[in-house]
Amino acid sequence: MTEPVQLGSLALPGDLVIPAQALGLVLFAHGSGSGRLSPRNQWVARALQRVNMATLLFDLLTEEEARDRRLVFDIDLLARRVVEAIHWTEHHPDLTHLRLGLFGASTGAAAALVAAATRPDRVAALVSRGGRPDLAMASLPKVQAPTLLIVGGLDTEVLELNRHALRQLRAHKRLEVVPGASHLFQEPGALGSVAAFACSWFQEHLGKGRRA
Repeated sequence: MTEPVQLGSLALPGDLVIPAQALGLVLFAHGSGSGRLSPRNQWVARALQRVNMATLLFDLLTEEEARDRRLVFDIDLLARRVVEAIHWTEHHPDLTHLRLGLFGASTGAAAALVAAATRPDRVAALVSRGGRPDLAMASLPKVQAPTLLIVGGLDTEVLELNRHALRQLRAHKRLEVVPGASHLFQEPGALGSVAAFACSWFQEHLGKGRRA
């Protein structure tokens, strides 16, 4: 269902799905030039819903803001929006009891990592798809949530950035490389591998369902 995510005085469009027996909640942070309607993130969200994960996809920027390329790459701003969305989930009657994971893509992964470092009390797991963790380098040692980095094998520059970031992370961590996949995971079966890795990671780390 479409539901506005209230971030202080700003309301941004969101798509929230809560399975009947939700085991956890995954909040999506999309990449540059994208939004809650990203077909790749929606595809992964549907896979998560099938394993009883609630999902929230929302626009990190207003339509006007999204036209400003400087804001699209403003990681501090994007991270603040993710943190504010986390705060919103804590006051949503259907979400407050669920353990929270973050799924970030591209620059959204950097924003998710900064948000996880900011709210270690709330973020219980994190998955990055083709992420740019180099844009959140100062926050990496502060991330406490178990973190999975997924990168396409053909995305060589981003793969090297993720290998470097993996060494900076001190939390439980893993790097999964999808062979033959490029940055957008458009190759046959590539996005399916991303979804399988993400589902397994969130089931493992959010599967307790309710918050302690």
